[in-house]
Amino acid sequence: MQGFPPLLLLPSALLLLLHPFAPVHGGRVLVFPGEYSHWLNMRSIMEELVRRNHSVTVLVSDASPSINYNKSRDTKFNFMVFKVPYSRSEFHGLTQELVHLSMNEFHVWSPLQKFSRMFDWTRRSVQLGTRQCDSMLKNEQLLAALRSAGFDAVLLDPMVMCGDLVADVLGLPLIVSLRFSFGGVLERHCGHAPAPPSYVPAAPLPYRDRMTFVERLVNVMTYVSTSVMTELFWRVTLDKYYSEVKGSPSSACETLGKADIWLIRTFWDIETPRPLPPNFKYVGGLHCKPANQLPEDMDAFMQSSGDAGVVVVSFGSMVTNLTTERADVIAAAFGRIPQKVIWRFKGKTPKTLAANTKLCDWLPQNDLLGHPKTRAFVTHGGTNSLYEAVYHAVPLVGVPLFGDQPDNLARLSRRGAAIVLDFNHLTADELTEALHAVINQPGYRSSMQHLSALHHDQPVAPLSTAVFWVEFVMRHGGAQHLRLASHDLNWFQYHSLDTAAALLVVMTTASALCWAGICCFLRSCRGGGREKSD
Repeated sequence: MQGFPPLLLLPSALLLLLHPFAPVHGGRVLVFPGEYSHWLNMRSIMEELVRRNHSVTVLVSDASPSINYNKSRDTKFNFMVFKVPYSRSEFHGLTQELVHLSMNEFHVWSPLQKFSRMFDWTRRSVQLGTRQCDSMLKNEQLLAALRSAGFDAVLLDPMVMCGDLVADVLGLPLIVSLRFSFGGVLERHCGHAPAPPSYVPAAPLPYRDRMTFVERLVNVMTYVSTSVMTELFWRVTLDKYYSEVKGSPSSACETLGKADIWLIRTFWDIETPRPLPPNFKYVGGLHCKPANQLPEDMDAFMQSSGDAGVVVVSFGSMVTNLTTERADVIAAAFGRIPQKVIWRFKGKTPKTLAANTKLCDWLPQNDLLGHPKTRAFVTHGGTNSLYEAVYHAVPLVGVPLFGDQPDNLARLSRRGAAIVLDFNHLTADELTEALHAVINQPGYRSSMQHLSALHHDQPVAPLSTAVFWVEFVMRHGGAQHLRLASHDLNWFQYHSLDTAAALLVVMTTASALCWAGICCFLRSCRGGGREKSD
């Protein structure tokens, strides 16, 4: 930059600092957001896109149990609602069945019973999902409207079946947003993210990256079993559907594997190092933000706690109520601590509820965790809740219920920032002791403060990173230069079986020729010796 006066460079430098990424004006994004906490997480990206002057269209079924497309708060988005041949209660009931099974029945079942019930639940879920796929992909009026809208990219939560197929049919670049798939199948098989089983534990196994021999053995078996079962399941169900829609042999994994960018909703504060393709971007905690002022009644409750402070309790948006027995145990434990407790709870009031505990149908969780009076957080360990706790440096007592929660809480427990308890065997004494420990032993808060410092110490905020890559895809019509060439190889080329076979043939042929030459040489030597003796 020699020859330019410093004063002329100053305005340009300021512009670069204020606008680190080239903007995309008036981009159009089609979003398949998922349900429940998935919707809350995706909405953070959508709101930031709108703030940056992009148009966001949400494609949602009329049976969505958690996306209220008539809610005034979300009028900044354009909703395209399509009809499906099932009800909202049917969809919600299937989800609640999984939650109930995971919380209340899995712990007493044999592995065979678990497999049988989960297979049946998955089969019914896919049947429901396929009907939703038909409602999108066999609806010519809807497809015509989507084509005429002139979208620049599709943002998809893979919880929504066939969103990737819609992107493929429309010929649009695809950005995928997820926490993880069971056994990492989507990331490994479809995204081609390497996962050496020697040090990358298969989600949701609660292992660290330095595993014992037995843990590595279980890890390998988990990888193999999930891979085989998922591949077989895809071939029997989704692959046939995808091939039918596209009119040529295809597969669900191949279509999802065309994603330009994978936004993974975790980060290196709690993740362990592993190899990743260049189109995998870790954006954990993108929904986190500084605490806002609490409603007057809640703030008064927090302030009334004095030096003892407050414990915040929430088991997530999908757990609508607990069994009476479990609720009574938990409420009894809260009554034994000097702190006040604010608990997101729906259902019959526990008989053991103490005067220090306030029940609420809904909590401004982020704002409560950021309040200076908050001392601990009792949580199921969902990804959104976990990252809000990390963001605000609040130590945890974790009670995992289903999904990614055991994996999430195991990571924090290994780092000394949480105590994890078993939901079905939890006693009031155990919960009381755990709360006393995380509140009064400084090591837990110190460990969480360290994790929080790691989370905040990033060159760019997670939300800005996520939105940057969405805009990047819109600017360049995709990100094919970041996509591994392995996607264009078949399975024996990917594993170098063809080159290994060629080398084996060459080595075998060379060995045979050498052996034949040696045999010929030895015969000639024996023949020459007989001639001399004659």
